[in-house]
Amino acid sequence: EVQLVESGGGLVQPGGSLRLSCAASGFTFSSYDMSWVRQAPGKGLEWVSAINSGSGVTTYADSVKGRFTISRDNAKNTLYLQLNSLKTEDTAMYYCRKGWNSGPRGQGTQVTVSS
Repeated sequence: EVQLVESGGGLVQPGGSLRLSCAASGFTFSSYDMSWVRQAPGKGLEWVSAINSGSGVTTYADSVKGRFTISRDNAKNTLYLQLNSLKTEDTAMYYCRKGWNSGPRGQGTQVTVSS
């Protein structure tokens, strides 16, 4: 059974930083592309970033490019998302997902950016 458990969210002021983690189990983590998506209150799911399983190639939504960094530690079966220069519009529930464009996701971790 695929399990994805996100953590690291919280309340942060604009301009602040957070590091999200996603602990994966139930599948061969190193063999799969992984991604992060988010959902702001009252809005649909937004794709944020993805990382390739093999070469570690990464890609980002224009809205977060230059501010967020996705990474993975295959030895720890863990996916990360470093969030820097946070803006109020980054407020959302953040989910990690098995796969590049679709797949199961975890329960999410809340990020709230507010002064």
